[in-house]
Amino acid sequence: MQTKDLLQQAQADQDWIVGLRRELHRFPELRYEEFRTSEVVRRTLTELDIPFEHPIATTGVVARLGNGNGPCVALRADMDALPIEEEADVDFCSENPGKMHACGHDCHTAMLLGAAKLLKRHEDQIQGTVKLLFQPAEEGGAGGRRMIKEGALENPQVERIFGLHVWPELTTGHVAGRSGPLLAAVGSFRIRVVGRGGHAAFPHTTHDPVMATAQIVSALQSIVSREIDPFSPAVVSVTALRGGEACNVIPPQVEALGTIRSMTTEGLAQLRAAIERIAHSTATAFRCTATLESVEGEVDLPATVNDATCWETTRELATDMLSAEQVHEAPPVLGGEDFSFYTQAVPGCFMVLGIRNPEIGAIHFLHHPKMKVDEAALPIGTAMHAAFAFRSLQDLALPSNQTVVEATAM
Repeated sequence: MQTKDLLQQAQADQDWIVGLRRELHRFPELRYEEFRTSEVVRRTLTELDIPFEHPIATTGVVARLGNGNGPCVALRADMDALPIEEEADVDFCSENPGKMHACGHDCHTAMLLGAAKLLKRHEDQIQGTVKLLFQPAEEGGAGGRRMIKEGALENPQVERIFGLHVWPELTTGHVAGRSGPLLAAVGSFRIRVVGRGGHAAFPHTTHDPVMATAQIVSALQSIVSREIDPFSPAVVSVTALRGGEACNVIPPQVEALGTIRSMTTEGLAQLRAAIERIAHSTATAFRCTATLESVEGEVDLPATVNDATCWETTRELATDMLSAEQVHEAPPVLGGEDFSFYTQAVPGCFMVLGIRNPEIGAIHFLHHPKMKVDEAALPIGTAMHAAFAFRSLQDLALPSNQTVVEATAM
């Protein structure tokens, strides 16, 4: 199947794909609450006569295509929205107050359903199995990890996986990715500093946790500057402080919340260990105690690392489908993605899809209440899903020495 043919067919289906995206956009649902979204997915798969399994990871869906006689590859889309009140000027604005598809997961789901339609149209050419993973709870809920634990990559065993993310900093018609680490390992932290509260006019009778916390926050900034290799990107950011309610009372305890990020999973562990050491020792110096705790509902994400072969396949397919000028080598980004759980388990590739178009106001970044999407990009993502599936099944079916010879000959 030629990649340009897939793109042309996806473009012919654009109204259908956009219609699904807009339906999903109007009714956004938070992590593990994607019941209506899952129903739309299952309804569409049923209309396409594609078998599926449900539920998995509460609201997830796993569909299958192909003859089962050969290797197995997977395509993944996330389904959840964010707790954001939408301010985008669109006719299909969110009808669920305080919830919005501000990260493009409605687009991801619609594009994978578009790929399902393409693949079903050519199912007689699928020598093996293509799994479609419609995943809940990417936004902090580790839905990918639950999908894996509940068997999404098994029976048959997935050998390669592909996913993508809409990207407002990249112009529509362009895609980007890279071999190796693309997105960061991400974690959160809560430091609880406990002292002795009292009257603010008599500070000598207290063990002031506010003072201790202020010193801890300042000291944490030395981790990246003095403990991390300058050529290894990392972030330690304190994002919230909680403690006290009155101007004349020193509270008994203070909490500091924040995020840590590293381009390696090992680096994330190094950051966490440094935070715990600094918080404990600094609090002790101010006659307080400090404990490092997890943030309820948050799960550490490993780094998203693209397999070199899978990225090369993706790059070649995108170049054939678009042009060399429209395919870019992406720099590492300190954002996180729970697609990383899949790439820990099997070789895979995650790429970004340009959706920026200033003429229609598609200029705001992810998680912004005014985020808009240039829907002209959706057929590209749809076709890339299908192209990766066809090409990967073909490559996996070849003897390993033949694949090497063909790759060398290019």
